[in-house]
Amino acid sequence: MAHRTMTITRADGISIGGTMSALHDDATVVDLHNDLILLVDHFDHRGRPDYFADFWLPELRTGGLDVQVLPICIEEQFQSEGALRRTLLLVERIHALAQQHPQVTVCLTGAEVAQATAAGRIALIIALEGAHGIGQDPELIGTMQRVGVRIASLAHLGRTHLADGSGLDDSSRGGLTPQGIEVLTEMERAGIVFDLSHLGVAGVDDVLSRATRPMLATHSACRAVTDIHRNLADQQIKAIADLGGVIGVAAAIPPFIDPDQPTTARVVDHIEHLASIATIDAVALGPDFVDDYYDEVFGGWMVIPGVDQPSLDSDIRRPSDLPKITHELAARGFSDADIRKVLGENALRVLDQVMGIPGR
Repeated sequence: MAHRTMTITRADGISIGGTMSALHDDATVVDLHNDLILLVDHFDHRGRPDYFADFWLPELRTGGLDVQVLPICIEEQFQSEGALRRTLLLVERIHALAQQHPQVTVCLTGAEVAQATAAGRIALIIALEGAHGIGQDPELIGTMQRVGVRIASLAHLGRTHLADGSGLDDSSRGGLTPQGIEVLTEMERAGIVFDLSHLGVAGVDDVLSRATRPMLATHSACRAVTDIHRNLADQQIKAIADLGGVIGVAAAIPPFIDPDQPTTARVVDHIEHLASIATIDAVALGPDFVDDYYDEVFGGWMVIPGVDQPSLDSDIRRPSDLPKITHELAARGFSDADIRKVLGENALRVLDQVMGIPGR
């Protein structure tokens, strides 16, 4: 990829300029959470099937993305009667993207990710955000594995048949249901990476007490830095790291980073806190680029239970903003080796160990 020139002014007024940088360009960059398939589908139904090529592909390339996790989030109108059909339609659309665009490819194992990135293609990984399509039938995990799903969470903000989402923490705090426990077991057996993001407090603790394999929190942040139900407490961060897991920082969501100051500097504050509680080996990126979807479909942020409407845009709004994080990490004195870990190496380690690799 060609080197880019960029000047960034930090929150403290210090400017960082020069070649954009050999480090970011050369590093393997992994984004653990981008809801772009929802926007692709939205424009498909409005006669613009070229939207991915026109908008998202240039954004991914400019941001240096090598690996993109594509979560399937089931909107409220499809819960729960239409969830399975909606899930499979979006899975099929992701596979169609790979057929239409030789620059991207759907990957089922860490080895396939390595082959794709070595060939200069963007590796796509299919994920479930909430697993609404499974309903109360754990055997459908096998179906999801067969169609290419390799990462899954059990709940979004509300309740599924498997677990409570974090939006219910004030009223429920339920752990995994019996079906949720069975799904966790089946996921570990099938080589599907468990995603802790969005689970309620009791659900997170339940998973951490039962899990035997490394996992991801694909798009979360630190409750000690920003106190909101979607962020992880220090003891949870430590337990994820102890299992060899990784937390992707939700850099694009102002309420999770800092609703009053959603800057790149505050994103790196979360990264520093994660590293201090666990190690730098537990840190990754999962920005959750959803602004464009909300703007296009809802005319702005939709109402989210327990989350205040953001009044400011995040510094990290689109993939092309990701090099700002690299600059801020370098400005804070992070070593090149540690920056590479945050940008992608840590996430790749979990994918290599679990994705498509059957467990016991």
